[in-house]
Amino acid sequence: MSTATSSPEWEVLPAEGHDAQAVAERCRKMVRRRALMAAGVAMVPLPGLDWLTDVGILVELLPRINAAFGLSTDQIERLAPDRRIVVYKAISTGGGLLIGKVVTRELVLWMLKLVGVRLTTQQVAKFVPLAGQAVSAALTYSALRYVCEQHIRQCIEVQRLLALPAPTEQATPN
Repeated sequence: MSTATSSPEWEVLPAEGHDAQAVAERCRKMVRRRALMAAGVAMVPLPGLDWLTDVGILVELLPRINAAFGLSTDQIERLAPDRRIVVYKAISTGGGLLIGKVVTRELVLWMLKLVGVRLTTQQVAKFVPLAGQAVSAALTYSALRYVCEQHIRQCIEVQRLLALPAPTEQATPN
């Protein structure tokens, strides 16, 4: 009987040659593109459309950021059990509210409440022709960037606590 069949093969995150700041910059670039798209949708004077877009974008972006840092639910679950415990402890210490979790619409809505004043102002601004739509677009862009930037910083902090570098770019989902 081979040892490969009798014991599970645990995945270990790469130990060297990766830069968390480079991963963060790739994530920020991805966030800027998606936030610009959301800002364009916010210019459309249909109340609620921008909220749906914001939630949809965050439900997509936050797991991609987690995966880029090697901190998605699947990536963490593939770690050896003792290493997994260390990762979850680092996540709770580093304040990672959305790291290593399945990002749901409800979780995103809860997170958006943290920037609720901006988004409420955004909805009111839509009723002022042209200038209000521009304000709404700017608030959408800044709110999405803010939420994602906080998440990226939490991922960096968790990696710092773990002293785990990020996976290579090939491991990042498209």
